[in-house]
Order: sequence, then C-alpha cells, then structure tokens
Amino acid sequence: MEQRKVYINPKNNLLQLEEPIYPLADVKEANTFRNLFPYDEIPKIAFNDRIVPHNLPDEIFITDTTFRDGQQSRAPYTTEQIVTLYDFLHRLGGPKGIIRQSEFFLYSKKDRDAVYKCLERGYKFPEVTSWIRASKKDFELVKEIGLKETGILVSCSDYHIFYKMKMTRREAMNHYLSIVRECLETGISARCHLEDITRSDIHGFVIPFCSELMKLSKEYQIPVKIRACDTMGYGVNFAGAVIPRSVQGIIYGIITHAGVPSEYLEWHGHNDFYKAVANSTTAWLYGAAGVNCSLFGIGERTGNTPLEAMVFEYGQIKGSLDGMDTRVITEIAEYYENEIGYRLPSRTPFVGRNFNVTRAGIHADGLLKNEEIYNIFDTEKFLNRPVMVAVSNTSGLAGIAHWINSYYKLKGDEALDKSNPLVAKVKEWVDNEYDSGRVTVITDEEMLAVIDDVKKELGIF
Repeated sequence: MEQRKVYINPKNNLLQLEEPIYPLADVKEANTFRNLFPYDEIPKIAFNDRIVPHNLPDEIFITDTTFRDGQQSRAPYTTEQIVTLYDFLHRLGGPKGIIRQSEFFLYSKKDRDAVYKCLERGYKFPEVTSWIRASKKDFELVKEIGLKETGILVSCSDYHIFYKMKMTRREAMNHYLSIVRECLETGISARCHLEDITRSDIHGFVIPFCSELMKLSKEYQIPVKIRACDTMGYGVNFAGAVIPRSVQGIIYGIITHAGVPSEYLEWHGHNDFYKAVANSTTAWLYGAAGVNCSLFGIGERTGNTPLEAMVFEYGQIKGSLDGMDTRVITEIAEYYENEIGYRLPSRTPFVGRNFNVTRAGIHADGLLKNEEIYNIFDTEKFLNRPVMVAVSNTSGLAGIAHWINSYYKLKGDEALDKSNPLVAKVKEWVDNEYDSGRVTVITDEEMLAVIDDVKKELGIF
C-alpha cells in the first residue's frame, strides 16, 4: 500500500500527512442518512467531536441571488425594478465590490432586457452572471449575451440522484462533468450549484466530484466554482457536529480533500431551521470566500440568507465595512415598501419599522438619557434610522416630542420641544387612552392618525 507523504504545511509550519484521496462510492442503493433524517421525526443533530480549524480567507465577499432564487418565491420583478435594485446593490457594495456578483434568469424577455440594461451600466461589481438549465441551447444563450460565468444545477444528494434523476452516482457524475465540459468549451466559467449538499455523501460523492471539477478547471484554465447549497436548511454550525450537516466539516472537506481554492467556493443557505445567517458566517470562518444571499432573505420556502445581514456580519468579522454604504439598505427597504409593495415584517433586523424601537417604559427612560443603553449601534449613522421610543403612559411630553422628531426626522430648528402645542395635544389624547384603562403601548399607526387629527385641529398642514 502506498504511503502518504509527510510535508511542511506552509500555513502553520507543522509537519502534515498528505490528505487521502477519496474515490467515488458508486453505491447500488441510495444513502439517505435515514438515521439523521427520519422524516417522520425531527431531524437529528449528531456529534463526533471532530474539530476543524478556522480558515478565514484573505478576502471574503457576498454574492446575490435576488433575481434568481429571490424570484422563485414571489411575483417576478419588472425590468425597471431589477435595474433599480441592481443599482442599489452596486452602491451598497462600495468601491471594493464586496457584493461581488448578482445572478439572473435568462428565459423571459423581461429578464434578458434587465440583463442587457444592467450590463449597460458598466459596473465592475456586482458582476452580472446567469443561472441556466443544463443544456447546450442555454449555454449558447449565455454566450450570445456575453456573460463570462453561469451557474449550473448539479444536485448531489442521493435523494436527487436516485429518486429524482433516476441515476446512479457514477451516471450522475459523468452527466454533470460532460455538461461542465460543454460549458468550458464555450469559454464560459461554470459555477456548479451542489444542490442539497447537507443530505449528501460528502466523502463518497461530493469530494470526488469536486476533485474532477478541479481537474477540468486546470485543463481549460478557466475557473470552475463550487456553490455549496444547503437547500433544505439542514446545515448546523456547531463544533464537532457530523457531516453532512456540519457546515465547517463540508467546507473543510471540499477545500482540503478536493483541492478547491477558497475563492472558488461559496455557501448558499436556506433558513428552514433559523440558521441561514449563522451558517453563512460559519462558512466564511472556515474557508469559503463567498456567501450567497438575497435581499431581505426573500427566497424559496423560508428564504435565503438575508444580504443585509451578511453586510453587518462582514463588518463584525473584518472590523471594517470596507467602504460598503449601509445607508443604502434603508433606501432599498423603502423602495420595496413604496414602489414594489412588499411589506417587511416590523421586527426584521436593520429594516423593519420597529427594529430599533424601544417599548418598555423603563427601557425608554434609559434610552432617552443615553441611546447607547438600548440601541445596537448608531443606527442613524449606518442606516439613516434614528432610535425610536414607543409612546406609553410613561412617555410624558419629552417622550412624545422625541417620537415625533425621530419619526419625521426633524432636526435643529424644525425639531419640536415639549412646549409645542402639537405635542401637548397629542399627550392629552395619550393620557385619555390610559385613563380609560389601556395597558398596551400606542402603535405607530395610532400616533400618525392622532397627529393628523391634531394638525387639522390646530390648522397645521
């Protein structure tokens, strides 16, 4: 038996044993990990306490799927809306292009028109890429438009290979490799979407398949990228969890055993178990350079990883936003609400109407004295969203004036103080509410209605 070589690892200068080669395990029956995914029970999270090291790439980035996965769960965007949102993504990503790519459908005239118009913008970032069916005709469409990269669906779990595609692993791998080769023959970089990776045989299929993809990349001298797709949201970020559910285990295996460079690897997470953001951050920390997201997490079922969340995760990990203009996030949220007609849940972090609104009376008191006590960061600076205080029986004239000034963004000479007649009249209404036995806080809608009524009463328009 051939002995594996011992060599110096240049990253830590320690002697290391050459990694084993994992051949394709061409099993006769599907391995559906029924011990972890019983279906008639809650999925299991098992541990073997095998720990892999952190491996944050030198450069990490965000890719966007708002116009692909994000359009699979809602009414299609118009061409104008797509172009406007693409402009927003460009501004948000900043001069370093932290939002590196945005992927598009190509099948409808509306989508192709949007691609052409976005290309006309001439932005380096986000690069316009596509997602296509695995067919020669679709490759020609990508080539005709002039795109340099396209995504290709390559399902990798036995659920898909055996039950949907009705193939063996060997047949599926050969089929995928032939498709990728066709893509590379046209001079277009392939981005392989490994669907359902968190229910796949990592050592028996994913790693040998990715190894073959890297051979094709080397042969054609064209990047072949890997998108690890947590299609069902089964991924977990717990140290020592077993694969295929371990995010860090998947990333480590693809990089270490299949030889995929970090810059070719990205994570695409779904939020079925509320783990999309944590799993995406984990993928960064353990070696994936890219995380794939959609605006506000809009995507199939429970959605994708919210792009705006990863902007702030990036800042926390790197210690800098690297030029990203986070105020654009608020502009995008307002555009969705006012132009697209999409209603963001009020408690959605960073963008919901109430994400930085304090309601508890004792909290409001502290906030009025020093907003740092109950605000996550300077939300006015980073999101153009001043901290808000909900109105209750403890608000007083100062609290009501603070609410009005914050909501309407009144500053300097425009700001109202507690002696203003409008403030006094609103307080009278609030006091009457609580004198009548009310115990809940006043809602924004109620405040806006009473302010309108008081303005009419006072002759203020």
